[in-house]
Amino acid sequence: MAVSRLLEDVLSAEPVVVGREASIAAHVRAGLDARLRALRAHEAGTRVGEDPEELHQMRVSVRRMRAMLRSARPFLDRDESERLRAELGWLGRALGPVRDLDVLLERLRSEFTGLPGTERGAAEQLVSGLDPEYLRARADMLSALDSDRYQELLELLARATRELPGRGSDVDAASQLRRLVRSQFGKLRKAVERLPPEPADAELHALRIDGKAVRYTAELAEPLLGAPVKRLIKATKGFQDVLGEHQDACVAEERIRALLDGFGPRPDAGIAFAAGRLVEREEVRKADRRARWPESWYALGAAAAEV
Repeated sequence: MAVSRLLEDVLSAEPVVVGREASIAAHVRAGLDARLRALRAHEAGTRVGEDPEELHQMRVSVRRMRAMLRSARPFLDRDESERLRAELGWLGRALGPVRDLDVLLERLRSEFTGLPGTERGAAEQLVSGLDPEYLRARADMLSALDSDRYQELLELLARATRELPGRGSDVDAASQLRRLVRSQFGKLRKAVERLPPEPADAELHALRIDGKAVRYTAELAEPLLGAPVKRLIKATKGFQDVLGEHQDACVAEERIRALLDGFGPRPDAGIAFAAGRLVEREEVRKADRRARWPESWYALGAAAAEV
């Protein structure tokens, strides 16, 4: 499908750079420009599918653009920014299933490579049950990338890097962004304070999502607020990593059990044994991350206090 003239012009021009005195809307336009370039840079590799990192980076670009638009919503034209955010959400949903399966398959296959030969063969047979789902997910993703809707989204993004309008006061953008970061962290702190002594897996997963909102808001503010926000971003990433590993273990355990169920009420003993070994490892990992996340939360709180 042909690239539009506007998109071609934006990508061939020098990257957008704005000064510290620029408005929040101008910083958003510069951020969209950088992420649009990254999205396009990883699109070809995503289509080929040989290196999962290409899809990962494409999906990260989409997420960061959505988060940036959400964080800066009070300072942007709502009609323009919300339409763009909704379309980025559609693209994220098109990319997500393949990326999630990439992560799961890499995780499971790395687990059973160290098993004895017979057990490894049984584990490979178990995990091969994901292959049809993966092929369907890739077909759906490629269909989305080949669609007119995707081309229209690229056009919207290209236009937004130049024309996305702001709203409200652009005076003292640094103070406005600091308030946004503190407000986002405040939401996360309240969520942590509401947790029971033994949080459910879903509650810890929700914290990770709230942590992403803090991180992406901080990334928008970093050019203006400097070192304290950079430390906050690092601490937030540590918090996300621990909770993300916990969630990955939860998902892996659930999928292993579902794959075993697919073999019926009396699965082959080798397959059942391999599934048990894999589940056991995920349970150990979950318990470890549960024990570690409070420490990462305290580090994040200390970093937030400096902003």
